Amino acid sequence: MTVHEELARGLRQLEVVLMSAGLWEEPLPAPSAFESHQPFCVDTMSMPQWLRYVFIARLQALVDARAPLPASCDVAPAMEVWLKDAPASQREPVIRQLAAVDRIVTRA
Repeated sequence: MTVHEELARGLRQLEVVLMSAGLWEEPLPAPSAFESHQPFCVDTMSMPQWLRYVFIARLQALVDARAPLPASCDVAPAMEVWLKDAPASQREPVIRQLAAVDRIVTRA
């Protein structure tokens, strides 16, 4: 399995986990929200919005193009902070799968 195939699988699993945690149904942000210069677009999007419409979308575009992946990826800690008050049953699967995606990208 290529790194792109592994990442595609990891992204699909992340989508499923986000759906199960109730974090997928975030509305599409306004076009101006994508112009943020802040990490994770914290000033214009919720973390689940950023994951869905920026992070997953951009990584999927790289997978589809078989393009080089970023040199490193460390998104799980930011999501862990965002979910700090969420029940463990919601938080832990999301963090675990996001950490797996981080590892796939960084290993590539």
